[in-house]
Amino acid sequence: MQRRELIAGLGSAAAWPLTARAQQRAMPVVGYLDTNEPTWLPAFRKGLSETGFVEGRNVTIEYHLVPINAINRLDRLRELAADLVSRASVIVAPNSALAHLVKAATATVPIVFRTGFDPVQDGLVESFDRPGGQITGITDISVALGRKRLQLLHEVLPGASRFGALVNDPNFPFTEAMIKDLQAGAVIIGRPVEIVPASTNSEIDEAFASLQKKRIDALLVDSNTLFVQRRVQVVTLAAHYRMPAIYPRLS
Repeated sequence: MQRRELIAGLGSAAAWPLTARAQQRAMPVVGYLDTNEPTWLPAFRKGLSETGFVEGRNVTIEYHLVPINAINRLDRLRELAADLVSRASVIVAPNSALAHLVKAATATVPIVFRTGFDPVQDGLVESFDRPGGQITGITDISVALGRKRLQLLHEVLPGASRFGALVNDPNFPFTEAMIKDLQAGAVIIGRPVEIVPASTNSEIDEAFASLQKKRIDALLVDSNTLFVQRRVQVVTLAAHYRMPAIYPRLS
């Protein structure tokens, strides 16, 4: 009896290192909550691989893809969010509404979002500088970065006394918020900022001519898609008028 117990005990002991190694090899789980048309998924996988994480090799990705026609079924979405929270080490929610659902389901699991809205006004984070909590991410808009870019331009050109800002049509979404942010930045640096709108090729030409007449020393170009699409025109005009400028996302 003792011999059988001893052999059984040794057998159990021999299994311990294998169990320990299996636990050590357990891969981290990344939860991914999105619609069933995940346009950002290829970029997400590419970003993971660039940081050394390869799906199936050293990281597991749990996909919960929601049919677009079911995006308003809050009960089902809450179930999916809770399911990911129970198993994932971090959750990616490339959608503002889904990020809110995951945030409501956990106060500890890290959440990464992508949104086309202002995440501060949307209630996802406390501020751009200090998001707070366990949630962070990126936004497609750069409204709240206007003052920071203006401060950067001022630091690069401390001798400049007058600054200009090329923005889209004031009626365009987010332009009003961008203008307010730039005006706040002007107060911080203690320099006037001439804000000139443009929404067509000819208006861009006219805007630069106007800024030149007003003796603008340096220019901030809004990161709006309009100016990205017309990057060659914008850069050429800045060079023609010898106007130092910051071109967000124009390269």
